[in-house]
Amino acid sequence: MPMMGYGFGFGWVVMLLFWLFVIAAIVWLALTLTHSQRQRPDESDALHILRERLARGEIDVDEFRARRAALEESRR
Repeated sequence: MPMMGYGFGFGWVVMLLFWLFVIAAIVWLALTLTHSQRQRPDESDALHILRERLARGEIDVDEFRARRAALEESRR
């Protein structure tokens, strides 16, 4: 007796939905991880900005040292 009805025809739909779910979960996870990494401030960027401000004369050496120490303290 040939397979008819829900036997053979329904199986490939379930498999397709399963793989679509797996692919969607992987894409969601990748986007979530890259988004959370972009939200974190980078201390090297902050130190770079601090050095630029010192070079432009916006802050003096004492203020530079104090702010650099504060950045290093916040990393701990």
